[in-house]
Amino acid sequence: MPFPFERPRRLRENPVLRGMIRETVLRADQLIAPLFVKEGISSPQQIPSMPGIFQFPLKELVDEASQLWKKGIKAVLLFGIPVQKDKHASSGLDKNGVLQNAIRAIKNKCPELVVMTDVCLCEFTDHGHCGVVGEKNRIENDPSLELLAGMALSHAQAGADVVAPSDMMDGRVFKIRKSLDENGFQNIPIMSYAVKYASSFYGPFRVAAESAPQFGDRKTYQMDGSNRREALREAALDEQEGADILMIKPALPCLDIIADVRRQTTLPIAAYQVSGEYAMIATAAEKGFLDKQQAVLESLTAIKRAGADLIVTYFAKEIVDELK
Repeated sequence: MPFPFERPRRLRENPVLRGMIRETVLRADQLIAPLFVKEGISSPQQIPSMPGIFQFPLKELVDEASQLWKKGIKAVLLFGIPVQKDKHASSGLDKNGVLQNAIRAIKNKCPELVVMTDVCLCEFTDHGHCGVVGEKNRIENDPSLELLAGMALSHAQAGADVVAPSDMMDGRVFKIRKSLDENGFQNIPIMSYAVKYASSFYGPFRVAAESAPQFGDRKTYQMDGSNRREALREAALDEQEGADILMIKPALPCLDIIADVRRQTTLPIAAYQVSGEYAMIATAAEKGFLDKQQAVLESLTAIKRAGADLIVTYFAKEIVDELK
């Protein structure tokens, strides 16, 4: 058609009409708020690399979870920092461990809040790796599976609604599913970190969770950021092993991967807007370089537009009112 008849701006002129035909809509109940609970502290501790984010003692963690529920956030993802760490992550499997106590306390206060738990060894090991360390500092896959399955089961027994293995060991979804099913937790979903790249954007999180590796790096088990087809393989394997939700991490650097996995699966997809993504926006906003609210909405919309159904984001609490 000749130019005068093709005017896409006609549908942008009226703000009400713009909203009516908006293709991608963010909802508060699609956001998951990460929370850090730490043993041995008596008041919330600000995380220096993440403005506005804290490590909480148990009581304040429960208060924070309650506030999130009242504001309209329906789910939290818990990370625990214990006092005692050892090479076998023993405190992570303790029925009275930091995460297990946190699960019970939150569910007692806010029974309807969906409590998701990080299932990984790194916060609980003295070496900071996500698996058992063997000879020559090799991260051993199969011995790690037993610990991960035991940790996931202990979370379910404490009352977790969803377990989320983030370790990237081969076969851990199958092992966790088998353990849950054999112990009467057939209805507990697994949200697997199916596609987790070895990323520099995790730096602030490692400070928050006190989980930085004490030697080497995590590139022998987390994915190479150059690989795209491998992401489809990882996601397909987790789905075959019994995952109920597939997580992709980090989010903004992986919008193409979110879109690829979305085309491959009918399972719900979660994406993690990680600590480095949060720190970039929060720090830039503090310096007046950008409008924080608009930047947050734009980034979350991009993640949703790429195909994510759920978004884990540290901005959940402060952006929820805008979404309402």
